[in-house]
Amino acid sequence: MPRAIWTGAISFGLVTVPVKLYAAVQSKTVKFNQLDSTDHSRIAMKRTNAQTGEEVPYDRIVKGFEIAPDQYVVMEPGELDALDPKKTKTIDIEGFVELDQVDPIYFDHPYYLVPGTGGAKPYRLLCDAMAETGRVGIAKVVIRSKQQLVALRPMGDVLAMSTMNFHDEIVDAGSLDEVPKAEDVEAQERELKMATQLVDSLSEPWEPEKYADTYREEVLAIIERKAAGEEIAVAPAAEADDAPAPDLMSALKASLDAVRERGGDTPATSRKPATKAEPPEKKAGASRKPAAKKPAAKKPAAKK
Repeated sequence: MPRAIWTGAISFGLVTVPVKLYAAVQSKTVKFNQLDSTDHSRIAMKRTNAQTGEEVPYDRIVKGFEIAPDQYVVMEPGELDALDPKKTKTIDIEGFVELDQVDPIYFDHPYYLVPGTGGAKPYRLLCDAMAETGRVGIAKVVIRSKQQLVALRPMGDVLAMSTMNFHDEIVDAGSLDEVPKAEDVEAQERELKMATQLVDSLSEPWEPEKYADTYREEVLAIIERKAAGEEIAVAPAAEADDAPAPDLMSALKASLDAVRERGGDTPATSRKPATKAEPPEKKAGASRKPAAKKPAAKKPAAKK
């Protein structure tokens, strides 16, 4: 049984839902320790003075904000304590929005929320209400002394919570000079048609279980072989291919031919107009009509 990493309550209107927070993902990154190659002893990291090389004890370390090269505003212990966000132990929902209005770039880290003691009924009510309306709750919460913007949404029977990036943390895509403007690079109709056919031919249902971290699997396989005493032959690095890249039309045609050889379906005439999918959590047979959708505001991340 996983261990709860936070306990508190969801607050929306005058309704309070006691909840516990659990991690929704677990990192499976292969982690290595740094060792001395001569005797394989662990490498210890020490805090040292960059000028003198002297090791600095923890009680002498203060925080500093660099305002110019090698110039710092030093914050003394206690000066930031008064600014710490109030630990209310409450997830305060400030509003509900339609999920498709929130660009995925705002989402950060996912968690699960489960009902605490006596919270089963209001928890279920909140899940069902959001599923019925196709909306997610936008809230603020303090976790580990940090104020977080979060989104709450139902995933089947469980309520998921994703931490979010604040608006001013999103890098404006319009600041990327290398991105070509639509009016500066215009695709020919034939190119667009072939690219559309290629997208159609490679379209498939989302099946997350078919995607795996093959690099991690290969690293673990090598570790297992070395642990068993096997010598690992290091292959020489592959030389860079200096062959010129094919022109765009040739690349599109070759890609479509490869799909046809695999038995893929490519006719553009078979493409159906895209339809808006209902939220995955919405129950079949629900009779409640969602509220009228307001025009989505232009998202900063989509600027060009």
